[in-house]
Amino acid sequence: MRRGTFRDETVDYAAVGATQAPDLLQYPPEKSIPAQESWKLGSGEERFRSAGDALLSWSALRDGGISIAEVRPASDPSYSGVSFDDEGQPIAPSRLDADQRFDADGTPYVAAGSSVHVRGRVGGYRVDAELRVIFVVEEKRRIGFALGTVRDSVVSGEESFMIEWRGDDEVWFTVRAFDRPVAPLYRLVPALVRRRRRELFGRYLRAISPMYTTPA
Repeated sequence: MRRGTFRDETVDYAAVGATQAPDLLQYPPEKSIPAQESWKLGSGEERFRSAGDALLSWSALRDGGISIAEVRPASDPSYSGVSFDDEGQPIAPSRLDADQRFDADGTPYVAAGSSVHVRGRVGGYRVDAELRVIFVVEEKRRIGFALGTVRDSVVSGEESFMIEWRGDDEVWFTVRAFDRPVAPLYRLVPALVRRRRRELFGRYLRAISPMYTTPA
């Protein structure tokens, strides 16, 4: 894993954290296309914990065919990300763990404020972009994070990944996103943005849940 080639840049969209807005699908950020899917992964605490650990070790992306080429911690070590309540309203900053975790090959787990360089192919386009971790949630019954585009992506926007262990003991995986077309072809044919998003959602589900259950 290579380090040190990042430029400190902000995300390239204004509505930071908007994937947590309850009315995202009805009122997405300007010129953006919203999307959301939820899938049942199983039930019980063990399923919740294993899915959450897989999610925070980048499995949704890596096992979904997106290479994690580089990871860089937040430039400000005090950064603790954005945090929201159940209604999507900003609250006190999310917790930032003092001890960084790493997977078997030495890649840092998802952490608030860190930057990641991703590579691969989605919807016929080559992926070679930088993303920023907007927030990380690690709660008793909820684990997840959001990624925002920084530069070089064919779309501009944000996607969030959330594992929930609900009161009925069921474990659900929800992905929400909004994408503003950036690549010329995507601006001309917005349907391609939706097709790209469907492909990504399918990859994420197969990565986190090999059993592949039915969408909600």
